Amino acid sequence: MELSPSAHVDTFCRDRLPPFEQWPELRFELPELRYPTRLNCARALLDDTIDRLGPDRRCLLTLDDTWTYGDLLRRANQVARVLTEDLGLVPGNRVLLRGPNNPWLVACWFGVLKAGGVAVTTMPLLRAHELTTLCEISRPMVALCDHRFGAELAAADVPGLVTLLYGSDDDADLTRRCALKSGEFVAVDTAADDVALIAFTSGTTGRPKATLHFHRDVLANSDTFARHILKPTADDLFAGTPPLGFTFGLGGLVVFPLHVGAAGLLLEHATPERLARIVAEHGVTVLFTAPTAYRAILGAGLADLLKGVRRCVSAGESLPAETWHDLHTATGIELIDGIGATELLHVFVSASDGDIRPGATGRAVPGFEAAVLDADGRPVPDGTPGQLAVKGPTGCRYLDDPRQLGYVRDGWNITGDTYVRDADGYLWYQARSDDMIVSSGYNIAGPEVEIALAAHPDVAECGVVGAPDPRRGLIVKAYVVLRAGVAPDADTATRIQNFVKQTIAPYKYPRAVEFVAALPRTGNGKLRRAELRAWARTGESAPATPATPATPATPATPPAAPDPT
Repeated sequence: MELSPSAHVDTFCRDRLPPFEQWPELRFELPELRYPTRLNCARALLDDTIDRLGPDRRCLLTLDDTWTYGDLLRRANQVARVLTEDLGLVPGNRVLLRGPNNPWLVACWFGVLKAGGVAVTTMPLLRAHELTTLCEISRPMVALCDHRFGAELAAADVPGLVTLLYGSDDDADLTRRCALKSGEFVAVDTAADDVALIAFTSGTTGRPKATLHFHRDVLANSDTFARHILKPTADDLFAGTPPLGFTFGLGGLVVFPLHVGAAGLLLEHATPERLARIVAEHGVTVLFTAPTAYRAILGAGLADLLKGVRRCVSAGESLPAETWHDLHTATGIELIDGIGATELLHVFVSASDGDIRPGATGRAVPGFEAAVLDADGRPVPDGTPGQLAVKGPTGCRYLDDPRQLGYVRDGWNITGDTYVRDADGYLWYQARSDDMIVSSGYNIAGPEVEIALAAHPDVAECGVVGAPDPRRGLIVKAYVVLRAGVAPDADTATRIQNFVKQTIAPYKYPRAVEFVAALPRTGNGKLRRAELRAWARTGESAPATPATPATPATPATPPAAPDPT
């Protein structure tokens, strides 16, 4: 395997790619995946779309503003000029981006890529020590930061980092600098396999992992999941809750719409109920959010507000068949489930329209291959749980990280998810591979118990892990956030346990229930299962007097969960 001649003067990223023998097998069988050797994905998404459809189409919307494609092009080019002319950025330099979902963050992303830089888009709610770690790994030269989120970045005190704020009234603000620049810029002629972005895993345990993605990778997700599953049109309006600092949001709210000349409505913050109202008011036709939000919209009686949506996409956590059916009954919408990974950039297993089987994640997206393997890397029979393994046009390349050897094995990306494949090739999610609870010889998937618990009317949120038990090895323990007004007492715990026994096999019910004020979650709203397992292992969140299996613990206040939006 050989890489194309790089346009990068700063070879930091190429120098830290894993050795070729540690790469996953890459596949480009679909004709749309055969990209030219020289490719700048920013130019392909923005300039080429304007060449096809013109500059006056709506492109990026907020609740009170609209940018056309021409507006975004001009501002992205101005950002590129500020970076190269004022700050001396050379191709291959990393640029850290920090801000909520808004048009200027997108302009910065495009400006970095057009200048040949490498975008490192981060969550705006990260704290100083987290930013310090990300910068130690990616070593950015410049940071472009929304002025409202500059304090933590300043507190990180990253040596040599030049920070430009945007959105303020200061004369040195990036937006004011851009106004002084020409809106013309010739995009750097990067190679298709030059690194375009560094995306960090959500890092539920240990040091974050930095994934390296090429310019061709950015387009590949549009030419697989978006093209074949979403099937967007130029008239679509995309919206959703995932932040652009995560690849699910970057694809769903920026890359996918711009690839076809559609528009994206960017929201800095929206509760599920507010999201539903915005969707109806603005005529959103493609919606990206998590199952939790769809359930909240249904629970609030606002499902009718989604009836104008053409495509609803669910990812980030397991989608219960019940939620799928409830939304379909209320709206007629066939909710698109999917599983993706930061390591592969976006969704690689999904289904749409008549290909959907509620409860199944779907089948391998065209352009990808999926298998279910045992611990030795051999395919297991259909109907048998195993590790989900994927190959396609994108794949895991960690930046200078020995964990590459754990994620890529025999050419497969091993996602860390336990799945069952049926005879028709549909993949049914069981658990994260380390979420399987073995109790008295029975394999119990924590997420399955969570789905049962979540159906109880008293349960607002829940998380299930294995807790050490001298007789059974592990028992199923549930951490439950109750709905307002429900008493956190033994009677409530018993009602919930009996409900689960009636919903799934009785041996799967939670033998211990602890009521908590909140569950620990990552920045994009995923449950921090590792933290729950630590609670169960150490008993740190438990009261002085341990609860009996039928008696909940006194309410505890775990670490506050970050706002997932």
